Amino acid sequence: MSDKRPDIEKTINHWITRSDQDYKTMIHLFNSKDYHWALFIGHLVIERLLKAIVVKNTHSHAPFSHDLRRLAKLSEVEFNDEYKRWFDTITTFNLNARYDDYKHNFYKKCTKNYANTWVLNIKILRKWIKKKL
Repeated sequence: MSDKRPDIEKTINHWITRSDQDYKTMIHLFNSKDYHWALFIGHLVIERLLKAIVVKNTHSHAPFSHDLRRLAKLSEVEFNDEYKRWFDTITTFNLNARYDDYKHNFYKKCTKNYANTWVLNIKILRKWIKKKL
């Protein structure tokens, strides 16, 4: 039987590296005024860091999920209520930017001020989560 456990350090580093690449992309998209895509990528920034923590703390692969609240719970890290609410909102960026039914409304919602608020929240979460890694 083969051992299906991940190479922990390699897997954690993979998720962190991908998140860091996505962070740069998010900033570029925000500066280019592609606010809805910046927020979509911002979701990936947080998702990938949470997956790194899941792997670190459970020594198992992270699940195929985009639900940030679920990933946060699986990470075994204690997040405050505000961060949990942010996870719920940021998770919607994944759905709203991806599916045509939601895309138009999301695009209209993504003003510079709205995107700026959420990019700042994503930056705060990113910094906080990285300290846990």
